[in-house]
Amino acid sequence: MDVDIRLLTDLIKKESSFVDNLLAETGKVIVGQKEMVERVIIALLCQGHILIEGVPGLAKTLIVKTIASAINAKFQRIQFTPDLLPADIIGTVIYNQQTGAFKAKRGPVFANIILADEINRAPAKVQSALLEAMQEHQVTIGDETHKLDEPFLVLATQNPIEQEGTYPLPEAQVDRFLLMIRVTYPTKTEEQDIMERNTAGMPQAINPVIQPAELLRARETISQIYMDEKIKRYIIEVVNATRNPQDYKLKELKSLISYGASPRASIYLNLCARAHAFLRHRGYVIPEDIKAIGMDVLRHRVILSYEAEAEELKPEDIIKRIFDAVEVP
Repeated sequence: MDVDIRLLTDLIKKESSFVDNLLAETGKVIVGQKEMVERVIIALLCQGHILIEGVPGLAKTLIVKTIASAINAKFQRIQFTPDLLPADIIGTVIYNQQTGAFKAKRGPVFANIILADEINRAPAKVQSALLEAMQEHQVTIGDETHKLDEPFLVLATQNPIEQEGTYPLPEAQVDRFLLMIRVTYPTKTEEQDIMERNTAGMPQAINPVIQPAELLRARETISQIYMDEKIKRYIIEVVNATRNPQDYKLKELKSLISYGASPRASIYLNLCARAHAFLRHRGYVIPEDIKAIGMDVLRHRVILSYEAEAEELKPEDIIKRIFDAVEVP
């Protein structure tokens, strides 16, 4: 199929013009963390969800709330606790004595952007209720099914420090997240800026720079971004290298990987690379897009063996070696 890259790039430049405004608006409140802000925009464009890991106090809630304000979307924060019930998230049926009828009372999941704080603190049935809503974009209350408003994005956080009293997410459920992000500490310069902004007593107001309807239109444009067959093949080779490292002169990794990435990894690398190109106002995907987003797509899909854990290796160590070994088109 012949594609006019110049015309396509002009279209993408026009459709992605809001991105710079969105980054500038969120930058009024958020110091640094540009990569995380971009990943949230990518998830919104790809209809996916994000799992965030980071110690408390790194502005995870602030980032999500700020982006929600900038796109004029409804935001809800749900604090997960061991005594939480599925009805506390999706809602329940209540009896109206005046009318003698049952009525569905909607839960906090009926919003555009949900921050599921410390998702691993809630029991499996609560996690399952949220993950069903994430997958189906609908919930069932009583005998009625309710569609969730679009865009619908869940950002679930995990605290890597405290593991007592937690219910770790099963690997099959973790695989359903589009991206897994690790939030790190700010630099000294950024931390000084954060300190000064938060002690000045003048909170910055965030103005909407895009409406949800415009964001939904941008989603349709993502699929038009051109991806060469060589780039598609590169994605397949990278994912296959997580399953069969010995085929890529990485025999030493075979004993370190219990399970390689699932086919979702190939699908999400394709989608996220297109979205990454969209953020760069490009109408075509280049290998650097795959490398830029690859770690966040693969981090939670490459399951390490006990041997790797004994050597104190992390998935990032393995994935970096795979990207270094697979030939770039």
